[in-house]
Amino acid sequence: MIMNKGYAAYQNNKILTASPADLTLMLYEGAIKFCNIAIAACEKKDIEKAHNNIRKTDAIIEEFQLTLDHKYEVAKDFDQVYTYLRQRLLEANLKKDPEILEEVLKHLRTMRDTWKDVMKMTANGTKVA
Repeated sequence: MIMNKGYAAYQNNKILTASPADLTLMLYEGAIKFCNIAIAACEKKDIEKAHNNIRKTDAIIEEFQLTLDHKYEVAKDFDQVYTYLRQRLLEANLKKDPEILEEVLKHLRTMRDTWKDVMKMTANGTKVA
């Protein structure tokens, strides 16, 4: 029990001290994790677990969508991608279809990997001169 509290404190501190770029990466990782859990749950016909993890994935994508800065043209493109992913998650949740979730997962991994590349090019989100 004490070990769990220590781990929870470590995780909380990790989040509180993370840069905005690191937080974005953590959110992508979380969405990927929940999507993987949902796929496994669908395959095992665990409807409740699938539903809960699809909703968690959707909540992260919704957060990305809500925090887009629309003063940049690229935000429109991201908004369209996030809308599409959320529509696919809704469909996957209704059908409990792991193939649709695999498609969403592929997009999430691509976006996460692209974000990692951006972080490397900008020294972890801090613009390099």
